[in-house]
Amino acid sequence: MDKKHLPLPGFLKKDQQIQLPENTAATNDHVSEGDENVERGNWSSKADYLLSMIGYAVGLGNVWRFPYLAYRNGGGAFLIPYIVMLTLAGIPLFFLECSFGQFASLGPVAVWKAVPILQGVGITMVLVSTFVTIYYNCIIGYSLYYLFASFQSTLPWADCFSWWGADETCSKTPKDPLCNLTLNDGYFEIVNTTWLQTNNETCPNGSEISIPHQGPSEQYWDSVALHRSSSIDETGPVVWYLALCLLLAWIIVGIALSKGIKSSGKVVYFTATFPYVVLIILLIRGATLDGAYKGIEYYIGSQSNITKLREAEVWKDAATQIFYSLSVAWGGLTALSSYNKFHNNCYTDAIIVCIINCATSVFAGFAIFSILGHMAHKQDKLVSEVAQSGFGLAFIAYPEALAQLPVAPLWSILFFFMLVTLGLDSQFASIETIITTLLDQFPNVLRTKRIFVTSGVCLIFFFLGLVCVTQAGIYWINLIDHFCAGWGILVAAIAELAGISWIYGINRFIKDIEMMIGEKNWVFWLWWRACWFFITPCLLMAILIWSLVTFEPPTYGKIEYPVWATALGWCMIIFIILWIPVVAIVKIVQNKGSNLWQKIVAASKPTPDWGPYLKQHRGERYDTNWDSTQTGIPEMAKM
Repeated sequence: MDKKHLPLPGFLKKDQQIQLPENTAATNDHVSEGDENVERGNWSSKADYLLSMIGYAVGLGNVWRFPYLAYRNGGGAFLIPYIVMLTLAGIPLFFLECSFGQFASLGPVAVWKAVPILQGVGITMVLVSTFVTIYYNCIIGYSLYYLFASFQSTLPWADCFSWWGADETCSKTPKDPLCNLTLNDGYFEIVNTTWLQTNNETCPNGSEISIPHQGPSEQYWDSVALHRSSSIDETGPVVWYLALCLLLAWIIVGIALSKGIKSSGKVVYFTATFPYVVLIILLIRGATLDGAYKGIEYYIGSQSNITKLREAEVWKDAATQIFYSLSVAWGGLTALSSYNKFHNNCYTDAIIVCIINCATSVFAGFAIFSILGHMAHKQDKLVSEVAQSGFGLAFIAYPEALAQLPVAPLWSILFFFMLVTLGLDSQFASIETIITTLLDQFPNVLRTKRIFVTSGVCLIFFFLGLVCVTQAGIYWINLIDHFCAGWGILVAAIAELAGISWIYGINRFIKDIEMMIGEKNWVFWLWWRACWFFITPCLLMAILIWSLVTFEPPTYGKIEYPVWATALGWCMIIFIILWIPVVAIVKIVQNKGSNLWQKIVAASKPTPDWGPYLKQHRGERYDTNWDSTQTGIPEMAKM
C-alpha cells in the first residue's frame, strides 16, 4: 500500500487554501477594503510598517547594552568593528528575512514551504520568541513599577529611607574598612580609619575588615522592587505589585494587538517615536551638567583606544550586539514583512531600519553617559566606577544619577516611560510573530477568531511569567536570557542562510526578490550573493563556536547558579533547537523515494503551492496548474 504524503500544518495544498467570502474585509477587523490580500490583510500604510520594524529592532539593548559595550571596548574605536559587522552580518540577514516573508506572505513557520526539510528552523525561531516574550514583559513590568514609584516628590531610592526598610548596610557613600589592630600589650582591637589617622598608624596587610555596603538605589532594587531571595533555590512567594505590573503590561499588549497590525500599526506612532523625544531631552539636560564631558569622553571621545581593535573579544562583542539588536532570526522580521504588499521595496526598508537602529544605539550612549559623567563628577569617582550594563544600568546606576538632578521625579518619569515604550514595541512584534504563526498553521479555525487567539496567548503567557515575578524571579529571567536568547537564534540564522542560499538556491531567491522590487544588474547582487552564500554564514558560525568555547555557567552578580539550574538551561536550549532535526526526519519519512537520498532531495524541494500568496503575483515562474492529488516529490517552481 502506498504511503500517503502527510504535510505538516502550514504546508497546505492549493485546493486546501482558504476561500474567504467576498465581504471578508467587512467581516474581519484585521482586513480593510483597501488591502491587497483580503485573507491575511496588509499594513494600512508604509509608515505603519516602518515604525513597527523600527520599534521591533530598537529595544532595551540599544539603551542599556550598546553604550556600555562601546565604553568597554575602546570607545569611538568600537564603531569600526560595529559598522563592519553591520555590513557583513546585520544588513544581509535583515534584508533576507524581510524579502522571504514579503514574497510568500507567510509567517516564520509556513514560509518554509520553500525548503520543507527546514520547517523546524521556523519552529525554533518561534520558540525562542516565546521564551523571550515571557520574561521580556516582566522587564516591562519592572519599568512600570519604577514609573509609578517615580510619582513622588522625593524619589524613594534617592537616600536610605527607613520607611522602605533600608538597613545598616545602606549608605550613599562607601564606608571605610575597619582594622583588626594588634596593640603593644598583645591585645587586639577593632579600630576605624579615623583612629588610625589620628594616631599615625597603618593597618597591617590582611588585617582590614571590609564593611558590607549597598547604595540606596541598589538596595531599593534588591529589597523593595524585587524582594530578591538569596538564590534561585529560594523561590519565595509572588511579589504582588510586580504581578499587577506584569498583568498591566499584558493588558496593554493585548489591547494594542486586538486587531492585529491594524491596531498595533497605529500604537507604534507613539511608542516608536517617544523614546527619541526622551533621549533628546535627556541629552540636552545631560550636556548642561557639570562633569558631563567626562562621561562622553569615556564613552566615545578622547578616551577612545584604537589598540583595542587588536583583541578578538572586541570583534565578537560587535558582531553579537549587531546580531541581537537587529532582532534577526527571531521570526519577527518575517512575520511583520509578510503583511506588506507584494511590490513593496523591501530592500530600501531594510537599509533604512538597520541604519536607524544602529544610529539610535550610538545616540543613546551620549544621553546615558553624559548623566553618568555628572554622577561620577559629584561623587568624585571615575566614570568606570559608575558605568554598568543591563539591569544594573537601567534600575540602579541611571536611577541613582537621575535622583541627583533638580526636579528628579520628572526625569525619572521620562526615563522609565521611555523604557516601557521601548519594550512594548519589541513585545508587540514578538507576540504578532507567535499569533501569525498560529493563524497561518490553522487558518480555517483561527483566522476569524483573532481577538480570542490574542487574548488567549496573552493570558497564558501572563501565568507562565509569574515565576519571573517571584522573589527569585530575577534569577529566572537571567537564566532564560543566558541560554535561550543566544545559541538558539545563532543556530536558526545559520540554518536559515544555508537553507535559502545552498538548498533553495541563491539565484532562485534573487529572482524571487526581483519579482517584487524589479530587476537589478549583476553588480548590485554581487555583494548580497557573497554575504548570503559565504561571508555571513561563516561569521555566524565563528560567533557560535566562540560562544561555546568560552561558555561560562550563568551568574547573577556574584551569585552562582546551582547545577540543576544550569542543566535546566541546557534542556531549554536543546528543546528549542531539537525541532530542526526532528522536523527534517519527519519530512524525509513522509516523502517518497527508492532510497534515503531521494527522500532527502524530495523533502528539500519547494511544495507545489510555494510562491507568491496571491495568484496575480505568481506570474510565469510559478505554475498554479498542479495536480492536488500528487504525492511524493513535488514539482520545482519554474525558473
